[in-house]
Amino acid sequence: MEDNQLIHGLDFLKNLSLKDILLFFIYVFIIFAVKCTIIFILKKIYRADSAQSSVVPTAKSLINWLAFYGTIILFLFYFSKEKWLFSPIYRVKGIDVSLLLILVSIMIITLANRLVKIFNAHVMPVAYEKFHVDAGAGYTINRLIYYTVMIIAVMTSFALVGFNWKAIAVVFSTLGIGVGFGLRNVAANFISGLIILFEKPLEVGEVIEVDGQTGVVTKIKLRSTSVKLYKEGTLIIPNQYLIENMIRNLANEKLYANISVGVAYGTDSSTMDALLHEIAIQGIEGEKGVLSEPPPSVRFTGIKESALEFIIEIPVKNSEAKEKIENKIRHMIISSFYKNKIRLANLPIEVEEDNKDD
Repeated sequence: MEDNQLIHGLDFLKNLSLKDILLFFIYVFIIFAVKCTIIFILKKIYRADSAQSSVVPTAKSLINWLAFYGTIILFLFYFSKEKWLFSPIYRVKGIDVSLLLILVSIMIITLANRLVKIFNAHVMPVAYEKFHVDAGAGYTINRLIYYTVMIIAVMTSFALVGFNWKAIAVVFSTLGIGVGFGLRNVAANFISGLIILFEKPLEVGEVIEVDGQTGVVTKIKLRSTSVKLYKEGTLIIPNQYLIENMIRNLANEKLYANISVGVAYGTDSSTMDALLHEIAIQGIEGEKGVLSEPPPSVRFTGIKESALEFIIEIPVKNSEAKEKIENKIRHMIISSFYKNKIRLANLPIEVEEDNKDD
């Protein structure tokens, strides 16, 4: 494509009147004003109703979609009688590329993006439920469908406007030499994302432990994975880190609340075992996050230089329950030791109540 061809193709801009342009933008302003008004009203209506709070994001997405395509359709109808809309802007390999063709290529990409998301969100879950596909596998299938459709849509759109793939390949190969080192982390994360999606060392919905923090995998993208922690927000982890480092997957493991305690020498181990077991039984009463089986256990785990070490193990349903039970049991241990005058390890004095004469 030569520069003079492009300049000649842009001659249609001379034929646009200021009145037509202003009137068109007034219509566009009205569309977006109506959109913002509807979204504002929906937020006011559903703000107090938490049960229907999901209505607003769904409605907002639909309204934004209608406003975007409404603007494009308005443009096509408003200027439908203008010759410049169909006149070629430039020519590539015998293809006359007009403004209409460019708009169509944009609509193909955006429509494909929207439709494949709707398909994955509303059609595929029905199939997964019917064929008993687990959440992790379903997420992987959805991502593959999305990327496949978008690649086809982009290639189709670019072909419509005479996109030269060979020229772009040459440009990228040339640029690749210069920016290869800068993009190697991006490429590594991308490849790691593919490994996670196909090999599935972890899946959406599974509980994992990363650097001592426990959370639920919510999204697996090609460059990063999102892990929602129970209290501290969400971790965005580069996929390369998940592949190269040791990550504990708790999906198929029973989760236990572990409370370790060390007592001083001279404490009877059998008495200590019975006391901790009693504390554990009392501590789980009325707790919904505790599993009924197996029952809490107490183990005498070690004889150290200055301590006898014990651990209480209580099966729990999730990490939130684990933190709650561990906190509760520790308070109960301190209270019980105080009453029974039991010395903790490495403490020079006994934990006992002071008796003062009145």
